[in-house]
Amino acid sequence: MNVEELRDYCLLKPGATEGFPFGEETLVFKVGGKIFLIIGLETANRFNVKCDPERAVELRERYMEVQPGYHMNKAMWNTVYMDGTLTRKQLCEMIDHSYELIVNSLPKKLRDEIVTNGE
Repeated sequence: MNVEELRDYCLLKPGATEGFPFGEETLVFKVGGKIFLIIGLETANRFNVKCDPERAVELRERYMEVQPGYHMNKAMWNTVYMDGTLTRKQLCEMIDHSYELIVNSLPKKLRDEIVTNGE
């Protein structure tokens, strides 16, 4: 997966937006105003995603391409390298998990709006 494919995949998610709140080198994807994925455009070979803490540890132990989140809360964020042995399906599953965690943390009214508009 390259950065363009990653961008396209993230923007397919209901309510997903993109922006550059940390400067022009860092692309951020949000849903409901909350971040679900960050990618640095300078190297663009890795991204940060939110993850359930237990699952985060499991993924790090299982795959060398999954590391504690760089400049993030390491208990709940992973940095995932896209230039290793992880398949597109595995990368998409990690993105989906992050997106779902964020959507599920939103207030019910906002969550319902996102789900309704996404159908």
